[in-house]
Amino acid sequence: MKNPRLIMLAVLGGLIILAIFASLFTVEEHEQAIVFQFGEAQRVENPWGEEADAGLKVKTPFIENVVYLSRRNLEVDLRPVELLASDQERLVVDAFVRYRIIDAIRFYETLRNEAGAQNQLQTIFDSTLRDVLGRATQPEIISTRRSELMAEIQSVADAVAEQENLGIDIIDVRIKRADLPEANYQRVFDRMVSQRTLEANLLRAEGLERAREIRATAERQATVIQAEAQKQAEIIRGEGDGRRNAIYAAAFEQDPEFFAFYRSMEAYRRGLGERSTFVLSPDSDFLGYLDNQMGSRR
Repeated sequence: MKNPRLIMLAVLGGLIILAIFASLFTVEEHEQAIVFQFGEAQRVENPWGEEADAGLKVKTPFIENVVYLSRRNLEVDLRPVELLASDQERLVVDAFVRYRIIDAIRFYETLRNEAGAQNQLQTIFDSTLRDVLGRATQPEIISTRRSELMAEIQSVADAVAEQENLGIDIIDVRIKRADLPEANYQRVFDRMVSQRTLEANLLRAEGLERAREIRATAERQATVIQAEAQKQAEIIRGEGDGRRNAIYAAAFEQDPEFFAFYRSMEAYRRGLGERSTFVLSPDSDFLGYLDNQMGSRR
């Protein structure tokens, strides 16, 4: 028969070993642990905001239990929210938020876990996005004031989280996309086409008006240039005629008979061409030099 004392010692040793294992727990660097006693939070091991104190920890066995929460920055991908911008344009906004647990006990009491935090943040941001973005226009949300609006959303949501004492700090909010609802695509596309067509017609009309102005200016300048050229031509022609007449007059004064003969020869050259027919009186002055072999006029 076995020794009862040895059995008792073995049982006692097992209980001691079990108690030792039950009294020890490990906290990783990325964790913070809440120690509960009969359902009430007693302390937080390795809490956020204090110097890291991860490692092996001790608790009262069978009386205290431990709940682990993250010490890292956490991210929640929010469900898309449909809202109405200040210019009455509907938008579907898809965003995400980053937060951290700064008060583990309050977080556990109000939100319980990360899934509870995600549901609560979705509720907060549903109203915050509609409130902040509802005061901005569609272009401001999409591009011109996007960073400013995200900072305002973060500030408002963080104030709500602090007011509700959720034990979290919202550190970042980002709008991933802001698109039109599916039903509005065709309407917006048609409006864009109409607007671009109107702009094209306006530019085309301005171009035609400008072309008419340029054409009228060119025609006016051409008319002025032609008139000036015609004027110069008449002046030059008049000067030439004057010089020609002066030469003729000088030649006439030097030898009137030769001048008359030259003029008659010019008239013959121009008038008596190939197949030319003239019906003249025999005593016509036009043929005066042709019936005198000596060259003098009849």
